[in-house]
Amino acid sequence: MLRVRCFRGGSRGAESAHFLAQKHISTTPRHRFLCSLTQGPHHLKPLQYHPFPFAPRGGFFTNRNSRISATISPIRRLASIAPPHQTPAQSEMGTDVENELDMFIERERDNSVHAESKERREPCPVNSYTEWDPLEEVIVGRAENACVPPFTVEVKANTSENYWNFFKENGGKSFPKEHLKHAVAQISELCRVLEGEGVTVRRPDIVDWSKPYSTPDFKSTGLYAAMPRDILLVVGDEIIEAPMAWRSRFFEYRAFRPLLLEYFRRGARWTTAPKPLMQDELYNKDYPVFSVKDRNALVEKGHFVTTEHEPCFDAADFIRAGRDIFAQRSQVTNNSGIEWMRRHLWPRFRVHKVSFRDPNPMHIDATFNIIGPGLVISNPDRPCKQIEMFKKAGWKTITPPDPLIPHDHPLWMSSRWLSINVLMLDEHRVLVEKEEQTTQKMFEKLGITPIPVSIRFANSLGGGFHCWTCDIRRRGGYASYFD
Repeated sequence: MLRVRCFRGGSRGAESAHFLAQKHISTTPRHRFLCSLTQGPHHLKPLQYHPFPFAPRGGFFTNRNSRISATISPIRRLASIAPPHQTPAQSEMGTDVENELDMFIERERDNSVHAESKERREPCPVNSYTEWDPLEEVIVGRAENACVPPFTVEVKANTSENYWNFFKENGGKSFPKEHLKHAVAQISELCRVLEGEGVTVRRPDIVDWSKPYSTPDFKSTGLYAAMPRDILLVVGDEIIEAPMAWRSRFFEYRAFRPLLLEYFRRGARWTTAPKPLMQDELYNKDYPVFSVKDRNALVEKGHFVTTEHEPCFDAADFIRAGRDIFAQRSQVTNNSGIEWMRRHLWPRFRVHKVSFRDPNPMHIDATFNIIGPGLVISNPDRPCKQIEMFKKAGWKTITPPDPLIPHDHPLWMSSRWLSINVLMLDEHRVLVEKEEQTTQKMFEKLGITPIPVSIRFANSLGGGFHCWTCDIRRRGGYASYFD
């Protein structure tokens, strides 16, 4: 028995090479080369497949989510190379091999699903492709021990000048205790509402974020574990842990790590994006922000506080619609971070970069929130520069009413447009702020039932319903909605 371990894309690519070698039907150099990849000095023998249901990417065929098509591509390219002396008949044989390879890929994918289903006692606990499929399980953040971040250059670039003195005076300390108490109570009520709607609710660990920490490159205190949407992106059965861009959020993943370990052990795929060192080179230390007006001019020219020194991104700068994922370059997500995500998810998913006339881009879901197949809420104050692309694809854009949140309500790290930062329970139900009656009426006109819940005090910490949650499992599958 021959056991193959490595060929470009790992054992999957090797097994494909073995398949081609077994099926070789000519003596051209390309087929002799393919044969030599697996045969060596011995005769070819049948491969033995190893049913490891939790095999890592690059592992075994029996992982039902293996990117077989992607890892086969080097083999297919080799099979299609026609030497100068090749005859037309031999070229046609190469085409036959490619056709057989395609059928082999599909057959192995089907076989792997059956093999894995026998090994597992339960379906994968992680499954979410869109923002609107029926919600079954969700992580809800925690306001407990939330700590004001130190007033660093990246915090200054992302906050309003009205609160700069607040950050200067309170950096490293707790947010106002009474305010936090109300926020904790409101999020507890949110959890009860979700459970009442049939959704399983999970929570991160409670952590003391006031403890100072240091790396070889910087010192800081923490922030919170309030916004799981910022740090976790679920794509299919994979949880992607974002690297983040604020130094105060460097260790935020620790609050979610027990949950991620549990999901991994139950069969989910779990990827941690490259963690930036967050050295000074990642930030434009001389970012000349003296007012919001200054920042508007800089962003309009494409200047951000984060550089391209190393990839960084927050998960909340990505929003999903099946096969297609939309991302924005923001103060916390650089082009390198978007490119990392594009390469990581290709070819099964397409990552599109979009931009907005936003004076302070940070997280896409209060600017452009997809609420159904081909249906998106578009912030009128931050119009999408690529909106024609969506119209050509047949999408419908909804212009929301102005938010009703009082101007004097403290919003230390967000804007009043959290009114559209809603969470879809399915295509027909949505969580909406209780006091945003005009937004509720907008949804009613769309045939969507609003479920009003008040999280005004929780809004102050930087997020609405979408930010405060991360959907782990939705009842739906892979599909294309943007063609």
